[in-house]
This record gives sequence, structure tokens and C-alpha cells, in this order.
Amino acid sequence: MGIEIERKFTVVGDAWRSSARSVRIVQGYLNRDARRAVRIRTMDQKGLITIKGLSRGAARSEFEYEIPVHDARQMLHELCLEPLIDKTRYYVPYDGLVWEIDEFHAPRAGLILAEIELPSVGYHFKRPDWVQEEVTGNPLYYNQNMS
Repeated sequence: MGIEIERKFTVVGDAWRSSARSVRIVQGYLNRDARRAVRIRTMDQKGLITIKGLSRGAARSEFEYEIPVHDARQMLHELCLEPLIDKTRYYVPYDGLVWEIDEFHAPRAGLILAEIELPSVGYHFKRPDWVQEEVTGNPLYYNQNMS
């Protein structure tokens, strides 16, 4: 079983941009169920399907598989619930870990969130200065609730 351990934070300022590389993401959800999420995503020319379980704090089950990008695009436009999420994801190395910073274009244009995937629930990490309020577990910041 795949387990994702992730914490999420709001972001302030632009200091993180200087060391970031980015990818454009469009994603949609096939369902809106609190116990599970089935997501379709394109990342530039790559297609993915992801199944996530119920969050228990910062951890939850996650299974992700690559699919043909043309299939992913068709599912996004024919099967996924509206609105689709359009965002740029930036990868920012910091203190031996890589932060993923999502800058949303739609539906919550201007929102910027930072996520950090951790090797274990109790793992201690340094927070960069541009990381602000922790929003892990706050449903207002779940991607599936934005769509």
C-alpha cells in the first residue's frame, strides 16, 4: 500500500522563486467523496490517475499510475467534475527536502500553497521563511474541494 505523508502551508513573498523549476498542471476529480478521491492530471505531456484515501492527520493512502496523456486530456474534459484546477507547480529544494509550491490559476487564482512530503509522520524539518500558516487538514485547502 502506498502512503503519502504531506503537510501543507500558505506562502508569503517570492523569495522561493529564484531556485524553483516548474511544470503546468491541469487536474480534475471523478468524484467528490470525503473518504476517497480519484484524480486525473496532466503535467505538461504526462498523464496520471491517482487514487487517495481518507486523510488521517498528515497521512493517507495514495496510489498513482501513469496513463497516456491523450486519455488523461479526454477524461479531464469529458468525465471530470467542473471546474478543473489549473496551476503551476514549482519544485524548490530546501534543507535536503523538496517543497512543492502550487500557484493556482483557476479556480482560486492567486492562491499559493506549499506542500512538503515527509518520510514519516514525526519527521522534523526546517520551515523556510516564506512558509506561513499550516493548513494541513483544513478542507478549504483540499484540491478536491476547489474543483
